[in-house]
Amino acid sequence: MRKLTGVLLAGAMAVSLAACGQAEEKSNTSKKAETEQTKEQTPENVMIKSFNGNKEEVNLEVPYNPERIAVLDMASLDILDNLGMGDRVVGSASTSLEYLTDYVDNEEVANLGTIKEADLEAVMECDPDVIFIGGRLASSYDALSEIAPVVFLSTESELGIVKSVTKNAETIASMFGLEDEVSKKTEGFDERIKALKKTAEGKTALVGMTTSGSFNLMGNDGRCSIVGREVGFENLTAAESTSTHGNEASFETVVEKNPDYIFVMDRDSAIGADGAQTAKEIVENELVMGTDAYKNGRIIYLEHPAVWYTAEGGITALNIMLSDLENAL
Repeated sequence: MRKLTGVLLAGAMAVSLAACGQAEEKSNTSKKAETEQTKEQTPENVMIKSFNGNKEEVNLEVPYNPERIAVLDMASLDILDNLGMGDRVVGSASTSLEYLTDYVDNEEVANLGTIKEADLEAVMECDPDVIFIGGRLASSYDALSEIAPVVFLSTESELGIVKSVTKNAETIASMFGLEDEVSKKTEGFDERIKALKKTAEGKTALVGMTTSGSFNLMGNDGRCSIVGREVGFENLTAAESTSTHGNEASFETVVEKNPDYIFVMDRDSAIGADGAQTAKEIVENELVMGTDAYKNGRIIYLEHPAVWYTAEGGITALNIMLSDLENAL
């Protein structure tokens, strides 16, 4: 009887082990099939909207989930950083922006020149899968395209900075399958704009940039367009200035316009020009001291000019720009 019981137990164990083995084999086969299916579903390339060298929006095929990225545009680097793709950056243009200096100081990230002048040999040596540029390098688009696909993104003043940032972030995110992350990163920007609009309602402004000792007045189609277009100040030179850097103006014009507010971006500080006069030294002369803006303490010097000038279009940059306005107003 004991022998029979032993035989039966041994048989049951054998069947159980065989079943476990079959289940494990089936599970492994299933996992392998899932992995192969995922590989089949993951595209090698994706189509995105980008500008070409003539600043025309075109369809561009780029590698999906690129491993090696060269960046010559600070707004794009800002977005890649926010999406957690910074470890893919193998080469970057130089920058003084504090929140992006880790890329410049990293010995494993090649120096690719500046956002205005790319070192083509360095770009080629870092063997990128894709290259990001901004408007300052539009003339180098064709040369860079011979190395790798060039993603050229820009802010569009008519669309507005907030929507431009969201659009560009979604474009970059689509290259990595991270579209769901964009709304999390840009959440709250519209509400902050609405709050600033309450202060701007019914107020006039001049938006200026100091550069090499002169003062340029800007419209709503170039730098700092967020002040007039989205925040809603009535820009008194919106119709007169359509240049990205504005038009050089006399301080007599400032007195004549006599705005409620004057917003000033210090370009020399933004680019680290040695020995340059500060924006305050240039703007606060006897003529300007006679304006309502000066008398009421409403000359606003944008606190982070380098961000406004070199990274407009980035997620962190937009947060800083809005904070500059919120803190000043």
